[in-house]
Amino acid sequence: MRAWVAALRGREGQMTVELAVLTPVVIVIALVALNLMGYVEACAAFDQAAQDAVLAHGVAPSGEQSSERAVEEVSSALAEALGREGRCEVEVRAEGVSEGGRQTSFAVSPLLTRYVCTLTYRPWPRLARLPGVTFEAPLALRHEREIVVDRYRSGVVV
Repeated sequence: MRAWVAALRGREGQMTVELAVLTPVVIVIALVALNLMGYVEACAAFDQAAQDAVLAHGVAPSGEQSSERAVEEVSSALAEALGREGRCEVEVRAEGVSEGGRQTSFAVSPLLTRYVCTLTYRPWPRLARLPGVTFEAPLALRHEREIVVDRYRSGVVV
């Protein structure tokens, strides 16, 4: 009986050490899972908002009918629809279909415009400060959505 009690005394504090080692690993895995779920949710919302914004504002912008004005309106509509300041950045650019790298022998419609909407997602926490150590996450996830429309015929999506 004394041998058994002596064996148990040698294990005192083992659970505390295991918990101290395992807790940071569990916290990191939880943060990765939280950020992954946030990124997937942001991508799903971005895909729908990008299509809606391009069809609503990119085809026929209010005021001046220029490519720059359309890009500004699409970008502001996307940023407003996402509503995630600090974690998500939106970038929109417009280019002619023939300029986009696809070489065709003739243009189907010279008025087709490709809108490339890019979402940049920055994980949380971006900055971790401990005494004497500062860690900034170098990672930023990018998601792109391309939509080709005819700028002068509303509702025509290629």
